[in-house]
Amino acid sequence: MTTSSAPKSTLSYLTWAFAATVIGLALGAWLGWSTTGTLGGTASVFFICAVLAVLEISLSFDNAIVNANKLKTMDPVWQRRFLTWGILIAVFGMRIIFPLLIVVIAANVGPWAAIVMAAAEPEQYAAIMHDAHMPIAAFGGTFLMMVALSFFFDHEKDIHWVPGVEAWAQRYSSIKGLEIAFVLVVSLLISRLLPEGADRYTFVLCCVYGLLTFLLVEVLGAFLDKSQETANAAAKGGLGAFLYLEVLDASFSFDGVIGAFALSQNLFIIAIGLGIGAMYVRSMTIMLVERGTLAQYRYLEHGAFYAILILSIIMYVQAIPGVHIPEVFTGLGGACLIGIALWSSIRWNRSNPDAEPQAH
Repeated sequence: MTTSSAPKSTLSYLTWAFAATVIGLALGAWLGWSTTGTLGGTASVFFICAVLAVLEISLSFDNAIVNANKLKTMDPVWQRRFLTWGILIAVFGMRIIFPLLIVVIAANVGPWAAIVMAAAEPEQYAAIMHDAHMPIAAFGGTFLMMVALSFFFDHEKDIHWVPGVEAWAQRYSSIKGLEIAFVLVVSLLISRLLPEGADRYTFVLCCVYGLLTFLLVEVLGAFLDKSQETANAAAKGGLGAFLYLEVLDASFSFDGVIGAFALSQNLFIIAIGLGIGAMYVRSMTIMLVERGTLAQYRYLEHGAFYAILILSIIMYVQAIPGVHIPEVFTGLGGACLIGIALWSSIRWNRSNPDAEPQAH
């Protein structure tokens, strides 16, 4: 990724996000008018799109920080590919195709039938999505928990925001598979709170799939990095990291996509609102990478990974029948953690004005 000689303003980074907001809200108003034919209905759809966008942004602060953490070590070519192709996959793949794919598999219907159901029978479509929440929460929660624990169980990690926790994790990080064992124990404990039978089996199976996906992506990344050392291939920090970020974005999106059905059962309204939010994630990611913000604020990453760990636990807990934690609470909780981490970083910078910028 290239940087300009003159520093860019914060607003300049948000240009595309603002454009997506205007276009998205205009589409929302048009959709509201075309489906209801009333000003009240149009205003309602417009408002829901705006609320979904805000919800997605609040849920995605930690996503942007983790993206930036990975992007800073990626090959510039793959940085650009992620910020172009990756955002298309994030907006269209996760916000439109993914919900349709769930219905195709769960209802055993064709893709066109799923689209017709989304447009003509939104209640049935929403019910199928709701029923799919438990296995999705198991898969996404496991993947995100592994992402968070891999940050803390790192023998090279020498900066600790919460020393009592992080120093302990760093001390025992040399024990192979400790974080995997932790995730498996947590998943088995949560499964004991589910009804016996198919639900319990499905939960554990999806947790295993989530764990396997994380490990396979890690193996692929390591393999490609090793290939870079022995062959002339632009793979280091390339395809493996790209796939890692795509799966990571998908895991972040699971809960937001399904939770959005609490505000609207219309797939297209949900896609507009969450798509706007995804563009802000892209803008924030670019800003964090180009400005080197993670190096300037040493605890910012820590706050993001704590937020991811809490999000993974929330996803696990919400797999239990009858338990629902509002997405607003999840988003605000993550944003507050990141805000506290930023405040701690600023305090440290003031106390150590001569220290070199450093993160992680």
